[in-house]
Amino acid sequence: MVKRTLLSCLCMLLAFAGMSQNVHLFAYFKGNGEDGLHLAYSKDGYKWSALKGDSSFLTPTVSKDKLMRDPCIIRGGDGLFHMVWTVSWNDKGIGYASSKDLIHWSAQQFIPVMAKEDSARNCWAPEITYDAISKTYMIYWSTTISGKFTETAATKESGYNHRLYYVTTKDFKTWSATRLLYEPGFNVIDATIVKEGKRYMMVMKDETIEPAAKNLRLAFSNKLTGPYTKAGPSITGKYWAEGPTTLKLGNTWLIYFDKYTEHKYGAISSTDLKEWKDISAEVSLPKGLRHGTIFQVTAAEFKLLQQ
Repeated sequence: MVKRTLLSCLCMLLAFAGMSQNVHLFAYFKGNGEDGLHLAYSKDGYKWSALKGDSSFLTPTVSKDKLMRDPCIIRGGDGLFHMVWTVSWNDKGIGYASSKDLIHWSAQQFIPVMAKEDSARNCWAPEITYDAISKTYMIYWSTTISGKFTETAATKESGYNHRLYYVTTKDFKTWSATRLLYEPGFNVIDATIVKEGKRYMMVMKDETIEPAAKNLRLAFSNKLTGPYTKAGPSITGKYWAEGPTTLKLGNTWLIYFDKYTEHKYGAISSTDLKEWKDISAEVSLPKGLRHGTIFQVTAAEFKLLQQ
């Protein structure tokens, strides 16, 4: 009788553990971002499957172009999911919305983060990082401002010459002034920032055009808003990479990214952030997946997404 009771308790504990296990989600877009937000899931961080038949969870409504490219979703200190995205190739603002369950979303907002810069050409690939100590959100993106940083200007690729800018907020209603976040001395886009121990790690794309770099590099800071260190050497291979997003599994860091000239996704892994191994052959993702971010949901939240 005692053995049977212990066995029943063990089964219940195992069942509870399975129910409480977090699931990895990948928020991404397809095509040019016209149909909006797509989600894929993974139990192990390597093999990903599209949810909802790879159809959109949210259709874009803001800006003249009404695109939803480069979606970044995080869970905030308030328990809500907060998302920002690229609304256009050449607008001076970004998109924002929030949700309790990733199914029902708030009204979409257009945040004119570069409106005061007359020569700003764009706002690309915005992301959010949350500072739990100050309870502050930092939203950051890349922008080309004509006439600035002329020492790294080029004529190819429409003359884009980006740097990283940011605003902060505690409530997504009031915003700080827009400030320069990072000037690495080269054309830089697609930054993502995560907590790494007691410091912050920035993964960015070196977008140098002449001669072409087009690789991923790292920088670090003790504060979310910087200053960040000089960018380290390339951590990706002899291919063009962009749109990085990170995932930590135990002691191993994974960085997913778009091998966009090869029309496929890649990934690298490291346990020390110095030596990186290409694990592209070990991962699989939905066809057509483009620049997005990885985050976690509970088993209960995941179950709702499957209905």
